[in-house]
Amino acid sequence: MLICLFWLSAVLALFSYFLYPILLKLLSLKKTNRISQDPNATLPSISLIVTAYNEEKRIEKKIANSLALRYEGPLLEIIVASDCSDDKTDELVNSYVDQGVKLVRAQERLGKENAQLAAISVANGEILVFSDVATEIPPDALQNLAAYFSDPKIGAISSEDRFVSQDGSVAGEGAYVKYEMWLRGLESSLAGLVGLSGSFFAARKSVCSTWDIYSPSDFNTALNTAKAGLRAISAPDVLGYYQDLSDPSKEYARKVRTVIRGMTGLWRHKEVLNFSKMGLFAFQIVGHKLMRWLTPWFLLSTFILNALVATNGFIYSLAFIVQLCFYSTAITAHFLPGCRSVTFIKIIYFFVQVNIALLDAGIKFTAGQRMTTWKPSAR
Repeated sequence: MLICLFWLSAVLALFSYFLYPILLKLLSLKKTNRISQDPNATLPSISLIVTAYNEEKRIEKKIANSLALRYEGPLLEIIVASDCSDDKTDELVNSYVDQGVKLVRAQERLGKENAQLAAISVANGEILVFSDVATEIPPDALQNLAAYFSDPKIGAISSEDRFVSQDGSVAGEGAYVKYEMWLRGLESSLAGLVGLSGSFFAARKSVCSTWDIYSPSDFNTALNTAKAGLRAISAPDVLGYYQDLSDPSKEYARKVRTVIRGMTGLWRHKEVLNFSKMGLFAFQIVGHKLMRWLTPWFLLSTFILNALVATNGFIYSLAFIVQLCFYSTAITAHFLPGCRSVTFIKIIYFFVQVNIALLDAGIKFTAGQRMTTWKPSAR
């Protein structure tokens, strides 16, 4: 019985990271939804919505970046959605009104999504582009982004993230980011993304007509897109650059907050798990989101069960030794940061750190903790 539970637990632990992508790849070989871009299509009008809370130190740089964007469409509207900032953010934004920058202030501080809703209600664009203050958008990004919407089946676009280190060089989480971008590509070609890049994404205004202020907007937009019978896709030529956290020790807390927000979104929209209505998209939600959040629990049960059956044969002893070495490597990397310069050690450390954050978030969510109001991470 214990041996059966061990193998079941091991398979479930591997599902989200390994088996799910393999299944998507097999499905993509059978059926792929291609993007039908029309080079002669008229470009849509765009409203760029920048969400801000107490960003007096960075808002002018973001406005300058927004004004420098090149767009040949009929309208590019720039809106700063202030989540009841109580510093000089609103005052600074209003100083750019003669350059076409519009300030929209939420009536009360209820969180990022509520501020975005206030901006949506006054936006004139056919396409709504959402961005954080910390994200730098390349000059040609909106032009590239708009072209995808010439395909009537595309409802939302996610940028691809690029991390910039504190010294200004392009950095990142290496193999993990490449893996996630590859996975996004597979999902884009099938039922669509199950989550967008929260720092820079776009959607048709019709997709945003239903806006849940208590669910993360990037996740909620992907769900709304699927419900509308459209696809959300990742655009490799639409990039968003943002700096690593100025205090790396806060990265863990950011991950926990992000996961709790995602869990809240799925909890509030459980209808997306209805396979009869949502089809393949429901499978992708389970494989990418739900099973990913459950992975640390499966890893923990696999380790405990392996310890109990370690004397039942060579394969079980070897599996337990491998697990001990794996987690010992992560612990060593935690206390000796210099070890992380070795690629495989960095990957192991990052994987364990992510799953500890998922475990922590799951416990807090189950205990009733939710995330509504927000404070942008210092970068």
